[in-house]
Amino acid sequence: MIMMLATKSVVGLAVGNQQIMVKMLSLLLLKLTGLEQPLLGNLMQIPLFPLSSVVMPGGLLPLRLFEPRYLNMVRDCFRGDTGFGVCLVKEGAEAGGAAVPFPNGTLIKIVDWDQGDNGLLQIVVEGEQKFRIIDTHVDDAELLRGTVALLPAEQSVPVPAEFHHLVETMDQILEQVSSAVKYANPETNDALWLGSRFVELLPLAASLRHQLLSMDQPLERLTAIAEVFSAIEKG
Repeated sequence: MIMMLATKSVVGLAVGNQQIMVKMLSLLLLKLTGLEQPLLGNLMQIPLFPLSSVVMPGGLLPLRLFEPRYLNMVRDCFRGDTGFGVCLVKEGAEAGGAAVPFPNGTLIKIVDWDQGDNGLLQIVVEGEQKFRIIDTHVDDAELLRGTVALLPAEQSVPVPAEFHHLVETMDQILEQVSSAVKYANPETNDALWLGSRFVELLPLAASLRHQLLSMDQPLERLTAIAEVFSAIEKG
C-alpha cells in the first residue's frame, strides 16, 4: 500500500510538473507572438480542423465533409458528444496533407447535420470558446490534433452610436447569406456579437482575420473593422 501511494505521489508530481512546463511554454509563446492573452489554465487535447474560414463564439459555420479523416472525426464527436477545434490555415490547404494553422482558434459543437443529395455529409457547427494552440501533432490518419488552452470569454458591450452604421451593414450581409447561415435572434446591438460576425463573413486576408479573431476587447475589434471599411471606401 505504501509503495502504491508513493507511486501515485510520484506520478502526480510528474503530471504536475508537466502541466507547469506546458503553462510556462504557453506564456513564452504568447510573448514571442505578441498575443499576451491570459489563459484559463485548463488544457485540452482536441482534433483540429484548419480552414480558410473561421467561426467565433456564438457564430454558425456550415461545412461539407468528404475526406475520411474528417468523417471519422465527426463520427467520434457524435459518439463521445464532443466537439473539435476550427482554426485558420496559415500554411498549406484545407484538403490533402495536414495544414499548419494560425495559433488561435475556436472550440465548436455540432448543432445540425444532414446527408446531401450528393452523398456528402453536411454539418453546422457553433463556436463556443476561443483557444490558443500550445502544441500539435499529426496522427496516423493525417488528422491534426492539438493541445489547446482555453481563453477567457469576452464580455458583451452595447454598440456605441459611432458604429451604428455597421449594424445596418451587418443586417444587409445577414440577408445575403441567409440561405447558408440564418440566426434566429441576431444580436447586432451587441459589439461582441456584431464584430464576431464581421470577422467570419467579410472577405479578409488570413493574417488580418486571425488578428481580429485574436483580439479580446469587442470595441477594439469593432474599431479595427470600421477602419477596414474606411480603407475600402477610400480605395
